[in-house]
Amino acid sequence: MTGPRKVAVVGVALSDCGRVDEATPYALHAQAARRALADAGLGREVVDGFASAGLGTLAPVEVAEYLGLRPTWADSTSVGGSTWEVMAAHAADAIAAGHANAVLLVYGSTARADIRAGRRTGNLSFGARGPLQFEVPYGHTLIAKYAMAARRHMIEHGTTVEQLAEIAVQARANAALNPDALFRTPITVDEVLSGPMIADPFTKLHCCIRSDGGAAVLLAAEEYVRDCRTAPVWVLGTGECLSHATMSEWEDFTVSPAAVSGQLAFRRAEVTPPDIDFAEIYDAFTYMTLVTLEDLGFCPKGEGGAFVEKGRLRVAGGELPVNTDGGGLSAQHPGMRGLFLLVEAVRQLRGEAGQRQVRRADGGLPELGVASGTGGWFCSSGTVVLGRG
Repeated sequence: MTGPRKVAVVGVALSDCGRVDEATPYALHAQAARRALADAGLGREVVDGFASAGLGTLAPVEVAEYLGLRPTWADSTSVGGSTWEVMAAHAADAIAAGHANAVLLVYGSTARADIRAGRRTGNLSFGARGPLQFEVPYGHTLIAKYAMAARRHMIEHGTTVEQLAEIAVQARANAALNPDALFRTPITVDEVLSGPMIADPFTKLHCCIRSDGGAAVLLAAEEYVRDCRTAPVWVLGTGECLSHATMSEWEDFTVSPAAVSGQLAFRRAEVTPPDIDFAEIYDAFTYMTLVTLEDLGFCPKGEGGAFVEKGRLRVAGGELPVNTDGGGLSAQHPGMRGLFLLVEAVRQLRGEAGQRQVRRADGGLPELGVASGTGGWFCSSGTVVLGRG
């Protein structure tokens, strides 16, 4: 081997998503994995690397066993919603170095069905051990932490709740073009603002939906591409960053770790934000989209509100289509949604997105996309720059 191998995404798939009452999380993992391998046109015997998180006592050992895999490279990194971008970075590095040839990333969750069936309740806290013991007595829920950060941005930069609401409106407009999105009916800013308050300034429609679903992504070394059914989507650059566990250690509520992971990914890909045709951004709450857009460099710090209010995030007529499938706010959000960002980015670059397909000004397919995941309450970030064959 004369140098690092190029790495491509050669297969992507979703399991059944939305309302899935009769499947286990293991079954959704398996369904997504089978579909991703079929998408690539490869058999499971090529898979020598496996990455999974969030299921089983010995993740990913239990899931690999369920899938009938015996990988010689594994990753169980778990850093919240950014897990999958971080895992993709690790997998790409391993393949480039020759430590693995084909790595399968898989996720599945029945978060919605479990609550409906009484198998679990809504999670209000991540626990009270370790550093979190100093915050739990004050009643911080997960959403309250995001709400505090959003309020700080509003105070420091004049961002308005109407501008945040625009993000939900535009996500729903994109979801309307996606037949697989859970919620497709258009909404207005007034409807977002008039909804029930969850954590000030977030009303219900500022928050992600809860769904069931799974996803899988297969990455492979360049020599496998010729045997694949689909055109390759190349991993051009990645970045990751850990920020904080407690709010008291977060130096600036208006800056997310994407400011670091994005810079690393763009530099390693040798591209700049203006080169990017679309972005898939973790959006458990509207503020996540806004601050990540700023931190990735699509607009200056503090100008995210003005940037999003002009319809720029829409597939139809937007300057920078964002969350082209409708995102976690409208399409699906079964838990750690980062893998869904990679699936949608690959489909866009292949030209497989149907009515929601992004087009360049000349009518051609997009050349470059970015997927940026966020974990915890902006505790971690992973960013992946992808390019078309």
